[in-house]
Amino acid sequence: MTTVALDTGVGPLLRSWRQQRRISQLELALRADSSARHISFIETGRSRPSEEMILRLADHLDIPVRERNALLVVAGYAPRYAETALDDPAMGALRDGMEQLLQGYDPYPALVVDGTYTVVAANQGIAMLLEGVAEHLLAPPLNAMRLTLHPQGLAPRIRNLRAWRADLLAQMERQIALARSAELRELYEEVAAYPVVPDGADGQDEPAGPPSALPFALPLVIEHHGRVLSFVSSIATFNTPMDVTVAELAIETFLPADQETASYLRSLTS
Repeated sequence: MTTVALDTGVGPLLRSWRQQRRISQLELALRADSSARHISFIETGRSRPSEEMILRLADHLDIPVRERNALLVVAGYAPRYAETALDDPAMGALRDGMEQLLQGYDPYPALVVDGTYTVVAANQGIAMLLEGVAEHLLAPPLNAMRLTLHPQGLAPRIRNLRAWRADLLAQMERQIALARSAELRELYEEVAAYPVVPDGADGQDEPAGPPSALPFALPLVIEHHGRVLSFVSSIATFNTPMDVTVAELAIETFLPADQETASYLRSLTS
């Protein structure tokens, strides 16, 4: 450890993350096998943390991989984690694996998004749901939040739009708090400003939920060619990612919430 005289730098950043996580200096010190005094010296800039200490604290504060690189750079160290483009040959096995997963999930919808909800891969089940969406929303790069909440996207066909919209916005808020992304914040402000009631609607509140709503998960209830389909979704991420790109990928799958939806989707491929 070396003494530094900076009033700003990695210390205040670590303090900000600690306060955001609502963890005391003593609790963080116990988790990181350090002392509250040591943590205090780091946060106030009286001591310069080693690279290993920064990564250890970042791990216990659950700081995203991208932000860990930023902490290292501010402290004068080289970034630890690479950020490899998804189309890089080194990512071939990852791309193949995701493609097999998405195809294997057909005819049920499934897609992969990055940290700003840009769609990087999707299966035919998703393409089926997107039928009728405005062309400008389907122009690359596709964004899952715009596709879902835009008045010319899926929103007019979502029967429980208010509940589904509230859930998506809450998800984005949690992501913003975790990643502190300006781009994600701009996206949130954009989609949050979309009108909730589609043009031509009577403006009445939606019912609390369809009769088939499951008690253990909020369903996505959406119309498709005159049929009402119901899905519950799950989101998976990669465990212990060592690359920024991989760390920010999420795989979302939509499971039929009732037998009618499952039978209809299977009939599309029979």
